[in-house]
Amino acid sequence: MTSLPQALDHASLGFRSRYLSYDELTVQVTAWQEAFPDLVRLQSLGTTPEGRSIWLLVIGPDPDRVRPAAWVDGNLHASEVAGSSVALAIAEEVLRAHVEPRGAADLPSHLIDLVRKDVLFYVVPRICPDGAEAVLSLGRWVRSNPRDERLGRSAPYWRVADVDGDGRALLMRREDPAGDFVASAEFPDLMLPRRIEDVGPFYTLFPEGLIENWDGFDVPMPDMFSDNAVDMNRNFPYGWKPEPDQLGAGAYPGSEPESRAIIEFAERHPNIFAWLDLHTFGGVYIRPCGDRIDKKMTPSDLELYHQLEAWAREFSGYPMVSGFEEFTYEPDKPLCGDLSTYAYHQRGAVGMVCELWDFWSQAGLEVLRPHVWNFQRRTREDAIAIARWDREHNRGRIVGSWKRCEHPQLGAVDVGGFDPRFGIWNPPPERLAEVCDAQVRFFLRLASLAPRVRLTSIETTTLGHGVTRVRAVVENLGYLPTHVLASARGLPWNEPVRATIALGEG
Repeated sequence: MTSLPQALDHASLGFRSRYLSYDELTVQVTAWQEAFPDLVRLQSLGTTPEGRSIWLLVIGPDPDRVRPAAWVDGNLHASEVAGSSVALAIAEEVLRAHVEPRGAADLPSHLIDLVRKDVLFYVVPRICPDGAEAVLSLGRWVRSNPRDERLGRSAPYWRVADVDGDGRALLMRREDPAGDFVASAEFPDLMLPRRIEDVGPFYTLFPEGLIENWDGFDVPMPDMFSDNAVDMNRNFPYGWKPEPDQLGAGAYPGSEPESRAIIEFAERHPNIFAWLDLHTFGGVYIRPCGDRIDKKMTPSDLELYHQLEAWAREFSGYPMVSGFEEFTYEPDKPLCGDLSTYAYHQRGAVGMVCELWDFWSQAGLEVLRPHVWNFQRRTREDAIAIARWDREHNRGRIVGSWKRCEHPQLGAVDVGGFDPRFGIWNPPPERLAEVCDAQVRFFLRLASLAPRVRLTSIETTTLGHGVTRVRAVVENLGYLPTHVLASARGLPWNEPVRATIALGEG
């Protein structure tokens, strides 16, 4: 007879060492539901335009019993597939806490009991399955979803496509005396930003694909939103701003079926007290506030995040930074409509982002502060160092060769060259398990902060004439108050604790 821990091990599809397609992910979550029907409820939050379900795992006995819930999601951005693996690892470890308590994330026994009895878990491993499938199967760039319903698109723009028939859509380069790139001397296939001292040949880089609305003359500049209009992490209600104030915002908050499904579920579940939004890459946690300096943040909220920062460094080695002070791409210009800000401000949850995979450290590069500079201020020497790391530690997955091809619009081009999916955007598959393990340890400790409301004593006194006095004591034995955050006290559902007496017959 198979034991419950054995059943858990047998159900795994190996998501800690490889990246799952949508069909494989569906098999994985379905296997857990079938193996543990008393612990796992699987439901679809909605269906994407391409017909894929946005899967939600509800983990915990008696899921309809209202209690604090910890939420984790991944793959809000299509290329950031490591978030799906980490979310699945968290789900698996929560199940392990129920079927094999001593083996769960090195948690002390009293915290394991708390997680089992007092916390419900909501896990959405892949918010954007259409986009993730395009990235995994074709290698193309997609910010969130491979669709574009914008009106008024008469100017030329790039549509990503597999031009050379190799099943991938990566980059194209064309020799151009006015080009912005030059080949590295050490790595001839590596394209480097051009310097004034360089003598050429020079190249212009394009996404692999075709030019829509081409007039035979104008070649459009590449744009990250060329043929995929919406950044899902700019499509949530709190602080939302439209284009052009916020690129990728979408037509209105929740305009996309995926974001709308998340919003509708969250609005019906004010019991969500913790919210971890998994992204890549960079090796950093991004905490509130995203729209103000720390001096203007509710002090007790800030102190709570300082405690979480200590755990973040202990279990993952990642720092925790203010979204406003260290992660605005333009100084003093907050990002608008992001999910973690919605979770914190509008849902009153202890919300944050984790940018998985500390790539800069892994590649031996200096980690810059403020942290956003790591994406903005990299040098040619850094690019060469990345190529060396790729060759020595990543099986050469990133820097690839170029293949000559005849483009139907541009003529002779080279195709290929660069594939950042596994190594930069996401950890190499052989490094995925360590990333999963670190986040599991952090998240379960975050979940252990849940409020724990108890009816600790009840006394009845008969006063005569059919009158009975009832005295009940209700206590919160958890770390967090029932309103969770001081900044959330004013949210509509955060009423004082109330007890209800249900009278039996007579």
